[in-house]
Amino acid sequence: MAVVTATPLAMFIDAHVHLYPDGINGDPSGWAERAGERHWATLCTRRRKGGQAVQGFPSVDELLRTMDEAGVERAILLSWYWEHLESCRLQNRFYASCIHAYPDRFYAFASVHPGPGGAGESAALAELDWAREHGLCGVGELSPHSVGWAVDDPLLAAVFERAGDWGWPVNLHVTEADSRPYPGKVETPLSDFLTLAERHPRTRFILAHWGANLPLVVTGKLPSNLYFDTAASPLIYGRGKASGAAGRGDPVSSPNESLEGPWRKFVDTVGADRVLFGSDYPLNLYPALNARPEMRRFADEFREQWGLTPDEIRVIGGDNARKLLGLR
Repeated sequence: MAVVTATPLAMFIDAHVHLYPDGINGDPSGWAERAGERHWATLCTRRRKGGQAVQGFPSVDELLRTMDEAGVERAILLSWYWEHLESCRLQNRFYASCIHAYPDRFYAFASVHPGPGGAGESAALAELDWAREHGLCGVGELSPHSVGWAVDDPLLAAVFERAGDWGWPVNLHVTEADSRPYPGKVETPLSDFLTLAERHPRTRFILAHWGANLPLVVTGKLPSNLYFDTAASPLIYGRGKASGAAGRGDPVSSPNESLEGPWRKFVDTVGADRVLFGSDYPLNLYPALNARPEMRRFADEFREQWGLTPDEIRVIGGDNARKLLGLR
C-alpha cells in the first residue's frame, strides 16, 4: 500500500498519555515508597536489563515540546491505577492545574480508588464530583485487577454508572496474556471486560493496549460501548508483520519494512470508528532505537506505515476521541 504523506487530520489527539507532578518526578522511587505505591514503582521506575529506564518523567513543558515535535495537537492525560485514594487526589489536582493552564492542549481523566478496606465509597464518589467540577472529563486509566478491586464491587459499579450518567469515557488497563513475563504484570481476564460492558451499557469503555486483541480472540458480537486504544503497541506486539505478542522491550524490526501487521486486521475487524490513537508516553516504546521516550516515531508510523487510509487515520487520530469527549 502506498505511503500516506498527508492526511486531513482536523485535530491529532494522543488519547493515552501519563504525566506526574514535580513532587513525583523529582524522586519517583522515594515518593512511591512514602506513598505506598509499590506496584506503580515496580512498573514505572524499573530499568531494563541493560540499565535503561523503562520510562521518563517529563515536565509539562517537556510534554508540550514532545507533542509539538510529533504533530500532536492535544493529549488526554490519563491518571494511574493508584493503590491509595490520596494518590488519586494528588494526580487529579495536578491534572486540574494542567488543563486550566493549557485548555487548548490537554484533556484529563480522573483517578479513583475505593479507599482503605473498601470503606471509602462516599470519599471516592466525592472525588469524582470534585474532578468534574474542576474540568476533568473521564475516568482512568483504571485497573481493578491490579489494585485488588473486584470487578463486581458495588462501588466500582457506582463509578461506572456515574461516568455513564455524565457521558464520561472510562479507560481500563488490559494486559496481553501472551506477552512475556515482566515485573508487575497482572492478569486481566478478557471476559471481565465483556461483563462490565454488558452491565453498564450507557458507559463507553476504552480498553487500553488494543484490549489485548479482544475482538480477534473472542467469538460473538462485541458490545457496542467498547472502544480500543493503541497504547504501547511496539512494546507489546512488536513492529512489522510477526504475529503474537513480542513482549516489552523485544528487538524491533527494520524501520523500512511495512508495519501493517495486526493493526490492519484489527481495524478491519472492529472498524476504525472504535479505535483511538494513544502512545502511552512517557513510556519508551523503542528502547533499541531511542535512549529516551518520544512520541514522534510512533505517530509517524501510525500516519505513514500502518496501511491505513487517510479517512481511517483521521478517524483514529482524532475524530473518535473528539466524539467520546462530546466535542464538535
